[in-house]
Order: sequence, then structure tokens, then C-alpha cells
Amino acid sequence: MLTRPPTRVAMLTYDGVNLIDVSGPLQAFQTAGRLAREAGLPTPYELRILSAGGGAVTTSPGLPIMTEPLEALDGQPIDTLIVPGGTLNGQPLAPPDLVAWLRRRGPEVPRPCSVCTGAFLLASAGLLDGRRATTHWDWAARLGERHPAVRVDADPIFIKDGPVWTSAGVTAGIDLTLALVEADLGHALAIATARQLVVFMKRPGGQSQFSVPLSAQCAPDGAFRDLHAWIAAHLHEDLRIERLAEQAGMSPRTFARVYAAKLGRTPAKTVQAMRLEAACNALERTDAPLKRIAADAGFGDEQTLRRVFQKLYGITPAEYRARFSRHAEMV
Repeated sequence: MLTRPPTRVAMLTYDGVNLIDVSGPLQAFQTAGRLAREAGLPTPYELRILSAGGGAVTTSPGLPIMTEPLEALDGQPIDTLIVPGGTLNGQPLAPPDLVAWLRRRGPEVPRPCSVCTGAFLLASAGLLDGRRATTHWDWAARLGERHPAVRVDADPIFIKDGPVWTSAGVTAGIDLTLALVEADLGHALAIATARQLVVFMKRPGGQSQFSVPLSAQCAPDGAFRDLHAWIAAHLHEDLRIERLAEQAGMSPRTFARVYAAKLGRTPAKTVQAMRLEAACNALERTDAPLKRIAADAGFGDEQTLRRVFQKLYGITPAEYRARFSRHAEMV
């Protein structure tokens, strides 16, 4: 019986690359491959780790990994390309030789992907022009500033726009890989892989649950920093735009326009994000009843809190607490 050859996955590396951006996806692919073979299926993936010159590459925590040179795949198809992130002295790494290689090979790859600040390499090679893309929430604004042709969305854990996949920071590479495994091998095997890795198949919520809040952190010039601090201390109060404008010393119309221009979202969305963050923190760190959490975070009542969680995270506050609270691992 003829079987199709395994999907060739090329992991692009360089000195200073984030170790988990490399190891997380590779482990997920390896685990999926093992489970597929145990189920009697052909080996689904061929994993290749590449760098410009081959040999040992030193990752950001100092652990070296062995790689093949880029030329090892000259004339050979690459089915999936993973470009991990890495930074040095507060700047995303985008080695010119790798950018040049991506310009040459990237357009012919059916599924180019990035993890974390690897999006800067894809963008530098022109592979994200005109596309919606994401990266680590702390780098999202800078990605948009440096590459205005990219439509940056800071919140999703990962995004697929056409053939190109981009993912958020660090462990989001595992979320991305599970989605690739699901596309290749089906939902059941992807779920089994997630169970083996002890991670969510589809993580609830976006990156905003991990920032303080995402919109405030992404403002390039620290715009409205004092206002955000004031909002955080008054979440339980009425925070309509008139109140916020008064606190910012502007008319409501001017405030709404300037705020949206600087942060890329409305004041109301920031208030909601901060209220959600406060509620999530309370669910994770306290045993307070939902009624009190809803009131303290400014949602008014428990039912409103439930509706918002269900709409944005796809789970209830109680389910969130069961997964993420300090007691969750003891349950």
C-alpha cells in the first residue's frame, strides 16, 4: 500500500533564539508522531532543525542545539516552516542571512509559521504584507510600527491568514502546533497530543488575560498611563466615557478620538479588559464568591460576569477558577 511521505517541518534557528519557541513545537510534533504510530498510522512528520551555517546554535538561556545548514534542504520541499523568536538588547533578532533565505524560500512554503517575535523575521521578508498577524503582546505595537503593511492584532493566541500562521509569545507556539496537528491528523489525535503534553487543546481567552492590560502595555509612548492606574483603582465605579474624559482633562469627544488613535481601541474596551483582568486575578488568587468578585471588578452582578466570560473566553467564571486557581492542581 502506498503511503504519502511525512510532512517535512523545518525549524529555523539562530544564536539567541528562545529555547521554548523551538522545543515546544518540536515536542508537540514529536508527541503527535508517536501517538500516530501507536495508532497504526504512518509517521506523519519529518523534523529538521536548520540554521544559517549548521552546527551548534546557542539558545537564549545558553543551551546549545545541533542544527543542519540551510543548504541541506536546497532543492527539497518544505511543507511547514516554523520561525521562532528571540531578542537581544531589547530588540527582536532578524539576522539578515535568514531574512534573505526567507525571501527566497518563504513564498514556496505551503505553511510558513512564526512563534513570538519570529513574526519580525516573516515581516522583514515580506511574508506578512497585507496579512493579519500576531506576536507576543509586549512586541505587538513595535511590530506594527516597523512593518505598517502588517495588520497586527495583539490579542489572539495564534492567527491563520491564508497560508501564513503567526502565534503569540513563548508557549503559544505549542497552541499553534496543536492547531497544525489538528489540521493534519484530525481532532482526536490533536486532543490526545494535548493530553500527553498536559496543555489545553484550545486555550480559553487571548493574550489580554496575561497583560495589565494589553492595551495599556502596548501604547508606545505610555499614553494615558496615569488614567489607567486611576481606572484600576476605581473599577467598581461608573466608568462611562464622560467620567474618564473628566479624569483625563479632555472633552468626551476629544478624549475618545485621541484615546482610540493612540491605543487602537476604545476606552470602553480598555475598561472591560481591566475589569476582566481584575476578575481573573480574584478567581485565581482568592476564594471570594462570584457575587463579590463581580461587584469589585465593576460588572455589577454575577450574571453579567458569567455572560462576559462566556462570550470572551468560552467558559464560565467557575470553570476558569477550576483551571487556573492556586488550588486547581490539588483538585
